[in-house]
Amino acid sequence: MTQYALFDTDIGWAGIAWGEAGLVGVHLPDRDPETARRSFLRRFPELAEAEVPARLSTTVEAIRALMRGAKADLTAAPLDLSRTPEFDARVYEIARAIPPGETLTYGELAVRLGDRLLAREVGAALGRNPWPIVVPCHRVTAAGGKPGGFSARGGVNTKLKLLGIEGARAAAQTDLFA
Repeated sequence: MTQYALFDTDIGWAGIAWGEAGLVGVHLPDRDPETARRSFLRRFPELAEAEVPARLSTTVEAIRALMRGAKADLTAAPLDLSRTPEFDARVYEIARAIPPGETLTYGELAVRLGDRLLAREVGAALGRNPWPIVVPCHRVTAAGGKPGGFSARGGVNTKLKLLGIEGARAAAQTDLFA
């Protein structure tokens, strides 16, 4: 059975969804719990709300810590990759290794996959990421210090906010009005 829980953070209400094999989704913070619930259930209509299980409490606390600006580690959070294409799973594995406050470009991530020409495919895989924050797609940026895209609510502004919370240099260097 797949379940979800919402929880408050310093910047709004976030959520996680899980099954037996691990997390199936993460929801970035929204301004209030009802907005977060509606948005999360649009992505995962089959979910039942429940309390966060003990095995995922450290994941929730790490997400809360990141939203406070702490450099929390989410690499141990269990992911259910059963519905994830192999290429996407490889992209997510590399992205998960990017520490808070640091970034890689789409091209650099593509090189780590073995082919710098895969940068667009890397971006597409990150756009499908069901675990934002846990798979920190916001830490992958475009070349030349530009933020690149971000498919979560709020788009690039959300990406820059997350990078700013983490103290990433890319957020400080970006001028949204350039």
